[in-house]
Amino acid sequence: MLMDEKEIEKIIRENPHLAEYLESIKDKMEMPKFYSQVPRDLKGEKYPNLIYPTKETIFIHIYRLPGMEEIEYHAIEPTLSEEEKKKRDMIMERLYEEAIKKKEMSTKEEIRELIRKMMDRIVVVSEKGASTEEGKKKGLFGGLAKSKIVLTPLEREKIEYDITKNIVGGGPLEPFMRDPYIEDVHVITGQNVYLVHKVFEMVKTNIFIDEKWAPTFSQEFSEKIGSPVSDGQPIADGTLPDGSRVNIIHSKDVSLKGPTMTIRKFSETPISVTQLIKWGTMSAGIAAYLWLCLQYGRSVFVCGETASGKTTTTNAIIPFIPPEKKIYTAENTPEVHVPHPVWQQLLTRSTGPKESHVDLTDLLDAALRSRPDYIIPGEVRGIEARVVFQAMQTGHPVITTFHAGSVTKVIQRFTGHPINIPKPFMDNLDVILIQMAVERKGKRIRRVLSVEEIEGYNKEVDAIMSRRAFEWNPVDDTHLFRANRNSYILEEKIAKNAGFEDRMQIYEEFDLRKKILERMVEEGIMDYYEVVKIVWTYYKEGVDGLPFSV
Repeated sequence: MLMDEKEIEKIIRENPHLAEYLESIKDKMEMPKFYSQVPRDLKGEKYPNLIYPTKETIFIHIYRLPGMEEIEYHAIEPTLSEEEKKKRDMIMERLYEEAIKKKEMSTKEEIRELIRKMMDRIVVVSEKGASTEEGKKKGLFGGLAKSKIVLTPLEREKIEYDITKNIVGGGPLEPFMRDPYIEDVHVITGQNVYLVHKVFEMVKTNIFIDEKWAPTFSQEFSEKIGSPVSDGQPIADGTLPDGSRVNIIHSKDVSLKGPTMTIRKFSETPISVTQLIKWGTMSAGIAAYLWLCLQYGRSVFVCGETASGKTTTTNAIIPFIPPEKKIYTAENTPEVHVPHPVWQQLLTRSTGPKESHVDLTDLLDAALRSRPDYIIPGEVRGIEARVVFQAMQTGHPVITTFHAGSVTKVIQRFTGHPINIPKPFMDNLDVILIQMAVERKGKRIRRVLSVEEIEGYNKEVDAIMSRRAFEWNPVDDTHLFRANRNSYILEEKIAKNAGFEDRMQIYEEFDLRKKILERMVEEGIMDYYEVVKIVWTYYKEGVDGLPFSV
């Protein structure tokens, strides 16, 4: 993951803005280490000093020097000089003139391509370039002849980046949009932006949101998510094209410091279940148990508090569903990732006339008519949970996430107002997984705290009976299989219906799956799609088809 000297030299040579930045810091600190990927074992480092690349021309410098209170995150991106800003403004005027003649662009990529093509017509690249004054004299910057604007190759690259990031990108937040290690972005007017980094957790950035400009920025950004804000409509929720969730609070009457914004980044490639095992989020035993549950049509609720990793875990276990199954997902924002070929992906709609709105309940009602094998609502919060239980009652296994920190709270929320699921109906649910972000020895980690099996409703005590299958031990950071040779779901719901002559044979299959997962971790198979391939190969060919011995 550490880059060698030749790689570093090549990157610096090809990115002059990176070379300029390194020159500006050389008297303040040692040369940063360059990583192609950031290893998670850097998490506890007190004084990190490293640079890593993101998409295209943006690099990230993470460092903390003696005397600094916190780790800082510095986005290294092409920046414009005053002279280059004047050229950019001239180009923007011409771009707007050209854009009026063009048909409406619907996608981000179409707009990016349009900007590139229009700049090709407006700009001529010359190694020497031309100053603003020279350009005016020669008619290179407009005028009656509409001559092309002369730029050096570096100026062209920098100005195109600046224009693109402000028109279709995230503006000043663009570096964060391109960084795969970012989980959350927190913007408060008049302060430096803070991020939740996957390795270094909460970090302060060099991006500052100016008080005078913040209202304009929040309005422009809200338009990009299709939910414009104003003083009359100060709160907006929406989704960026990459699936990231955005919440904006615009009005100063509501947000006293000025506009604020929170972005929950969407990961393009889901984290694999083997990666979660390696990180300790869950054990290979829990993963093997869930593998059996999802193969044999059991319903699983992944529960926990905000930012506990519920969606990450859900995406990681979806590949355990056999590849030939039809999957139906229903979400407010597209966060669930399904690798199966027959995937019906549906989203709610809250824009436009009220009669055209489509909510989660509508989508779940439609799911019951679509004959899917599995229904996956991204998250249930309210009365749509009634349709979820209706689906389970009619034989459709469901996987979803739910905000609750314990099994007791899950049951209370589902059986209480406004959801009001009758207690006897709760036995349609099979497994509740509780996951939390916890503090352990000064570090914030995500762990599956427990896996609970729902046995059913006991009329005598008017209560839902459950059995703990797995439990996390915070002392030694391990997961204990409490239901080993005593699992209600494995024995009564799976072995009994799957044709095992002796129900206890299910534990032999459990042990085999656990071993397969452990071997994948040992072999360093962490890529999501590699894991999918191996799991599905096992379904088709058994142990003989695996690329390793078990």
